[in-house]
Amino acid sequence: MNARFRTLSLLVAFTLSVPALAAAPKQKDDPIAKPVKTVVSSVRYERDAAALKLFGGEEQGKFLLGDSWAKGTDEQRKEFVTLFHGLFAKIAFPRVRENFKSLEDIVYSPAEVNGNEATVDSVVFIKHPLKTQEMKLKYRLVKEGTAWKVVDVTVLGSSMLQDIRDTQVQPLLQQGGWDLLLGRMRQELAKK
Repeated sequence: MNARFRTLSLLVAFTLSVPALAAAPKQKDDPIAKPVKTVVSSVRYERDAAALKLFGGEEQGKFLLGDSWAKGTDEQRKEFVTLFHGLFAKIAFPRVRENFKSLEDIVYSPAEVNGNEATVDSVVFIKHPLKTQEMKLKYRLVKEGTAWKVVDVTVLGSSMLQDIRDTQVQPLLQQGGWDLLLGRMRQELAKK
C-alpha cells in the first residue's frame, strides 16, 4: 500500500495514545474507559489477540469501505476485519510496547455519550530526552450489545480511519473492488 508510512505514523500516534489511559487515575467502573485500559494491558503484555477483540471491527469496516461494505459478502467482510486488525497489530503494537517507556502522564475528560456512541478527549504527555510532548486526542467508541468498542482516534485533528479510507482503502476499491483490496491486504500481512 503506497501510503503505508503515513498510515503507520497515524497508527503509532493512536496506539501511543492508548497506553496513556492506563496511566490515568482510575474511574470507578467506567464502562467506556475500561475497554481502552484492557487494550493497553493486553498490548503491553503481548496479548494482541485479546486487544483486538476490543476494537469495533464491523464499525471500522463500514466506515472504511462506505457503500462497498454492504455489497461485500459475509466472508469478504469477515476477512477484511481480520486482515485490517492483523495489519494494525503488526504495524502498531510493537511500537506501542517500545513507547510505554516514554509515557509520562495523561489527563482525560469524562466520556460524552450520545446513544450508542461515545467520545473521550485526552491529553497525553510523552517524556522525551529534551522535552515533554503533549498530544491531544479524541477517541470514538461504539456500543455493541452491552460492550464498548474502540473504533477511531483523532490526532491533531486527523481521523486515523479517515486517512486510511481516503489514502488506501478507497483507491484500491476503485481500482479493483473487493478482490484487489483483500489481495493487497493479504500481501502486506504476509510481509515480514
